[in-house]
Amino acid sequence: MTSTFIGGRAPGALPLAGHALPLIRRPVDFLASLREYGDLVEVRLGPTRAYVPCHPELVRRILADDRTFDKGGPFYRKARDLFGNSIGTCPQSEHRRQRRLLQPAFHRHRIAYYASVMQEEIEELTRSWSNGERIDAYATMNRLTLRTVIRTLFSAHADEETVEGVRHAFETLSAGFFQWMFFPDALHRLPLPAYRRHRRSMTYVRGTVQRIVENYRRDGVDHGDLLSMLIAAGDPGDDGAGGAQDGPGLSDEEIEAQILTMLAGGSETVATTLTWALYLLSEHPDIARAVRAEADDVLKGRPAGWDDLPALVVTERVVRETLRVRTPAWLFTRATTVPVDLGGVRLPEGAPILICPPAVHLNADVFPDPERFDPDRWLPEARSAMPKGSFQAFSAGARKCIGDVYGLTESVIGLATIAGRWDTTPAPGADLRLTPLMALNIPRRLHFDLTRRGPVPDHVPTAGSAR
Repeated sequence: MTSTFIGGRAPGALPLAGHALPLIRRPVDFLASLREYGDLVEVRLGPTRAYVPCHPELVRRILADDRTFDKGGPFYRKARDLFGNSIGTCPQSEHRRQRRLLQPAFHRHRIAYYASVMQEEIEELTRSWSNGERIDAYATMNRLTLRTVIRTLFSAHADEETVEGVRHAFETLSAGFFQWMFFPDALHRLPLPAYRRHRRSMTYVRGTVQRIVENYRRDGVDHGDLLSMLIAAGDPGDDGAGGAQDGPGLSDEEIEAQILTMLAGGSETVATTLTWALYLLSEHPDIARAVRAEADDVLKGRPAGWDDLPALVVTERVVRETLRVRTPAWLFTRATTVPVDLGGVRLPEGAPILICPPAVHLNADVFPDPERFDPDRWLPEARSAMPKGSFQAFSAGARKCIGDVYGLTESVIGLATIAGRWDTTPAPGADLRLTPLMALNIPRRLHFDLTRRGPVPDHVPTAGSAR
């Protein structure tokens, strides 16, 4: 691909508002369309100039150099206000220490344990469904993934009141995050109902997390779960994996920030992926038949588990292609720490950079016929030919999502188990547009009608359990 880049400027900026209207009304379509105007395109956020890289090589350069292009801009400033200084929101100067302390919680043997929780939860969900039942796709998947991440964080089953309380709170926080991110801080202090709901939800979630952490400390027992490892990583001389630390551990405030970030990142993005994967399979019956055949052959009626993953190759390709065409998190930002040349454009210090994965994922120069859903793009030979920086669902570089394997694992386990047991048909009245002012690519309305594929035995032995 060419190394000569073209800078451009998005048309249609309004006085004072800039491009606020298309960003609010149709953000993914607007940002993905900017590739028509260049490889690095200037947009206006009110009076502020921001830049959208539309070429994979520029995205790769940005994500590979986290010193020059640090986490910053309105997205991460507001995210720190909401979730605290976690691995997902902290600046580059603090990231290496936090990642080192958290990495043991995401080692392969830990993911194998988490997979056993995923397996149990998808088993419980798919057994609870009735033939002919209609489900709200995203709400159902979000309830599944939130329950799973709570159990991997806090070991034991959370009671229904806690699960539902946290789920409703995160729905409110996610629905208002786009407003919180781009609207002036002065507006957040107004006594408007949306802002009151936002503040109440954050107070509830923080209080819940603080109470659980206090209970763990008072209990003094290592439960073998993620929170126990975070607490151990906060103790002097312990890195959370039985080794010695060479620096300070996690403070209580950082532990709470990690939990809040993992609750959000470990539930909403996987739920969105499963929702769109089921819909895309309904639109592509040949691919759906291949997924069902694989599930029948590998699982034979039982829920998928860790040991099944190497054999679920078609399902994994479907998940990856879903992440490309319906990327859950459609925006993240960086900010320049020094003046820098990027794509032939001189950027000042502090320039906001808006990275929109669909701007590259739906670029015909990167992915031929980009709107076509084609899991075979992820065959080994095709993957090896992809340009660097072309797939951004989990970011890349030093700040690549620490939970990427967790998310892929849960998505494959969930999709394979559902496909092996149920046909999911979109109900009439679906509205696939992005829910307004949402930070995730969640459809406005998508329900599925369930048809059982075959009888489920009273007791099905599970495979791949790491317990």
